[in-house]
Amino acid sequence: MLLDTASLYFRAYFGVPDSVRAPDGTPVNAVRGLLDFIARLVQDHRPDDLVACMDADWRPQWRVDLIPTYKAHRVAAPTSDGVPDEEEVPDTLSPQVPVIEEVLDALGIARVGVSPYEADDVIGTLAGQATGPVDIVTGDRDLYQLVDDARGVRVLYPLKGVGTLQVTDEAWLREKYGVDGAGYVDLALLRGDPSDGLPGVPGIGEKTAAKLLDAFGDLAGIMAAVDDPAARLTPSQRRRLDGARDYVAVAPKVVRVAGDVPLPAFDPALPREPRDPAAVEALAARWGLGGSLQRLLLTLQA
Repeated sequence: MLLDTASLYFRAYFGVPDSVRAPDGTPVNAVRGLLDFIARLVQDHRPDDLVACMDADWRPQWRVDLIPTYKAHRVAAPTSDGVPDEEEVPDTLSPQVPVIEEVLDALGIARVGVSPYEADDVIGTLAGQATGPVDIVTGDRDLYQLVDDARGVRVLYPLKGVGTLQVTDEAWLREKYGVDGAGYVDLALLRGDPSDGLPGVPGIGEKTAAKLLDAFGDLAGIMAAVDDPAARLTPSQRRRLDGARDYVAVAPKVVRVAGDVPLPAFDPALPREPRDPAAVEALAARWGLGGSLQRLLLTLQA
């Protein structure tokens, strides 16, 4: 089981009241919410391995170099000299992220992030290396591209907390979008994604993109059709696709998750006992993690 950790703690932050606080008054709603999420996921799915995948660089420069608008609207403070831009996040969430990291480390839950890559890239690399079934837990539809029935890779998309999950496999993707996992990259880059600053091809929405992919197979087939006067494209489709050649040339590298992240050595095995019991106890007392941490510890031991 691979966790898109930031996606989950953002959901926890907005789903748990900020009145949930540590003894010193610091909000810990994202921390406690994430611990509850993990406890429920382990309880319901009993994975052998669990990896909390992290954004070591939420907006990699190599993606920005290809599409400058990539996540640009989410930048709070631009930086230079190779330092990642600061992401705009709620003031009371940022201080909780280091606490989340400390708690996961003390528990012994594997936590992996590699610069200059996003958590999506870590997930893509781990999913590609896996020798058995993989469940990816994320609220980010970008990761639908990794769905692969033949390899047992599916996405569990939270609908309400993590107790109600949309199980995304190839049948679901074909029913919803008319594509399989591999085709989702082409669909996503054609239609664009305002939440990631991806412009898409102007005038080509999701339904049109799906029809084009059905007719011509993939992005390469669509662009070959633009150059074929006999291909069944409307004049406006041909004009719009022709005008978007520069974008189409670079977008696949931006939209497709990396599968070759140089991962550090780590133990993905789900721990039954905390790696550092004293640290867990100290963190529980300092941050008032109470029932959330206890529920996770009991679930791990079960």
